[in-house]
Amino acid sequence: MAIRANPKLIEELEPYGAEDVMKCYHCGNCSAVCPFSADPYVFPRKPMRYLQMGLEDKLKGQLDPWLCYYCGECSDQCPREAEPGETMMSLRRWLTSKYDWTGISRLFYRSWRWELGAIVLVAILTAIGFTLFGMSQGSIAHYDGPDAFLPSASIHIFDWVLAGVLLTFLLSNAARMWWFTMGRDKDLPTTLGSYITSAWMLPAHFFTQVRYSKCEHKRSWATHLALMLSYVTMLVLIMFFLTRMASGPEIDWSVHVAGYFATAGLLLGTALFLRNRVKRSSAQYRHSHESDWIFLVLILIVATTGILQHILHRSGLDVAANVAYIVHLSLVVPMLALEVPFSKWSHLAYRPLAMYLAQVRATALARARSGEATALRPGAERTQAHAA
Repeated sequence: MAIRANPKLIEELEPYGAEDVMKCYHCGNCSAVCPFSADPYVFPRKPMRYLQMGLEDKLKGQLDPWLCYYCGECSDQCPREAEPGETMMSLRRWLTSKYDWTGISRLFYRSWRWELGAIVLVAILTAIGFTLFGMSQGSIAHYDGPDAFLPSASIHIFDWVLAGVLLTFLLSNAARMWWFTMGRDKDLPTTLGSYITSAWMLPAHFFTQVRYSKCEHKRSWATHLALMLSYVTMLVLIMFFLTRMASGPEIDWSVHVAGYFATAGLLLGTALFLRNRVKRSSAQYRHSHESDWIFLVLILIVATTGILQHILHRSGLDVAANVAYIVHLSLVVPMLALEVPFSKWSHLAYRPLAMYLAQVRATALARARSGEATALRPGAERTQAHAA
């Protein structure tokens, strides 16, 4: 079957951050220094070659960009300053837009105005909606109790509806990722058993990012992991313990202590990443896409408004606490509804999924090679014929 090339592919990837691809002359230094580059995933060299050749369909089927953690060694060692690490990052953004059937990721990554505009619009609509809801059934002078402006039970229901919408987008896009990388490959002899036996890799890589820890820069791994775990901890508290989190003004230490640690992790991790991007302290921070800034600033504002709302509520200033809560929720909703399935946060799902699919693929290929070796073994044909 003929392979169709897209001669404008590099140009199309420029808005995603791929700016120096044509400088690469394939010396192989990048793949040689990468601790994770090994057959069959020889990156960054192979994806960059596909990109230069315009092999769009092959790139859509690649797991390689997700197996890269952008430690920056490849970019540091590149004699042509082709920034292979940043190209891999741009490919992850581009792949996210390909997995997304709605087209929203494509709009966000190609134009920061679309992303910021969508966040502002959803934030305004959320603030108006919660304000009207609160005025229709409660009093702004009450934060909790029977006459609460935003009762935690109602917010809890809203959270679960939002989670359902979020999961619908994420799971459907993840299914498209599977189709592009595994499902449409008719020659790949995968079995249900190989998917089941490798399933442990999904939570293992999600919660530990153990592969990232093998990079030379341990601090980046620790900061990235702390930020992710803090976000997940806060999400779990909101989804399952919101009533206890919102009660008060007394502090329920059984849940709030986890919230305090998660908030500290969010603030510290975000501050470190912002500092590194401002200072351009290493190769992975030398180039920043607009989505990187929006992602970090949004987390910082959400964490700050959450702290403010918490302090005002514990101080008995219910009117101010309700206002701060509306502002907080108006930013939480676009972060969950837009950033998680369509932008930077979606990488938390795609990367462990890629690790899992890579293992399934390796198992399938090993089984195929074992079968070929058996077929080539002397006397194998007679044995098979006798068995038949």
